[in-house]
Amino acid sequence: MINAQHLASPLMRGLLDNYDTPDFFCELMNRNASVPPIINCVKERLSALSIEELKTRTASAEAQLYRMGITFTVYTDKEAIDRILPFDAIPRIITAEEWKHIERGVEQRIQAINLFLHDIYHEQHILKDGVVPSELVLTNPNYCQAMIGLSVPGGVYVHINGTDLIRDQQGRFLVLEDNARTPSGVSYVIENRHMMLRLMPDLASGLPIRSVENYGPRLHQVLCEVAPDGVADPQVVLLSPGIYNSAYFEHVFLSREMGIPLVEGKDLFVDNHRVFMRTVMGPRPVHSIYRRLNDDFLDPLVFNPNSLLGVPGLVEAYRQGNVTLANALGTGVADDKAVYAYMPRIIRYYLNEDPILESVETHICAEPEGLAYTLANLNKLVVKPVGESGGYGLLIGPQATRAELDEFSQKLQQNPKNYISQPTIGLSVTPTLCGNSVEARHVDLRPFAVTGRSVWVLPGGLSRVALRKGSLVVNSSQGGGSKDTWVMAS
Repeated sequence: MINAQHLASPLMRGLLDNYDTPDFFCELMNRNASVPPIINCVKERLSALSIEELKTRTASAEAQLYRMGITFTVYTDKEAIDRILPFDAIPRIITAEEWKHIERGVEQRIQAINLFLHDIYHEQHILKDGVVPSELVLTNPNYCQAMIGLSVPGGVYVHINGTDLIRDQQGRFLVLEDNARTPSGVSYVIENRHMMLRLMPDLASGLPIRSVENYGPRLHQVLCEVAPDGVADPQVVLLSPGIYNSAYFEHVFLSREMGIPLVEGKDLFVDNHRVFMRTVMGPRPVHSIYRRLNDDFLDPLVFNPNSLLGVPGLVEAYRQGNVTLANALGTGVADDKAVYAYMPRIIRYYLNEDPILESVETHICAEPEGLAYTLANLNKLVVKPVGESGGYGLLIGPQATRAELDEFSQKLQQNPKNYISQPTIGLSVTPTLCGNSVEARHVDLRPFAVTGRSVWVLPGGLSRVALRKGSLVVNSSQGGGSKDTWVMAS
């Protein structure tokens, strides 16, 4: 471990000497409160490196990532659709106290989301009490009729969740959005750690960094816990759309981490409302399915009749209680960007508690006052379509041209229900290698949680970094990269 003398030693000149700390909250350089000794230690070790050495190590990391096939797909790029997620070798540090706050907030939020989903598919108390508008839920494209009246094991609808967090100018963690359908990115959390320990052992040596190694076993345990009653040794599988899916690497990775078969729809069939997997030894019963398929493609008998990716009869087997789907059908209502605006009320309604993690102020354009405010302040706001992800289809008002503002104003007036707006938040920044210098770049954080008999939050998360100067969009599909997230144990 690190001794006090080492922590207190003066910073050496080096990597961070010319770092221009911006007016934003910098998580490494200008914390408002007293700086934890761990932060000073990391700063000292970074300062001992040269730009050339950091560039060499980063190039080595990205070459290894590519050789290992750790890529994602960008369908809009005709020249190179398979890319590695750019990796920045300067880690992001989260103190033990900060993580405790995040962990409690994520656990609270997931508990409320599961209670909300059970309610809207059963008694609908929250709708009848007028806390959330009925129309917003019942006409939502993600509201699943097949889930009405269906009770799921343990009341868990969202078994795997990714909560997107940002830090504002004061360093507060705020929830930007929920990902309660098929959240991706946890493979990068684990592989980034492997890469950092190989390439930067001198930086990590002796630090009390919490491990991220047990995500796979934890997830497998949860999927066994929520299997149908009476199954002593549940068979769990990961259902993937196949090799052309943008997150296929992650599907392969997680199936290996859990030690379970990776299957496609053609590998499964339903007989007498029970799901089986085709194997060389004959049919084998399947009890829990971690599905990385959207609802619409899961069962052509219930959803899209043209889907070749799903399993005919799967939904009825699910309704009969013979198989568990993780996440449950219809969970997309809970991560709808308009429903997000009501999450503070949802938490208070079900838990009788104030939210531990605050949400970003949100204006719902489907409501007259929300639309009027958005149109009047379009050049100051971020406007998002409620059903999109990956940073597509949004407007960042302060960075938009007059023509773009006018065009988006027309879109809002033509289809206000499709949009919400939020103030432009000055996202926190961290030092990031940019060519031949270290510069401040904006970051967000996606902690991953798995829920069975209890909620467990992986001690770390996907830190996405906006590599383009001045950009607030961190998504990989929009040119973002990632960092290793070091959560300290003490």
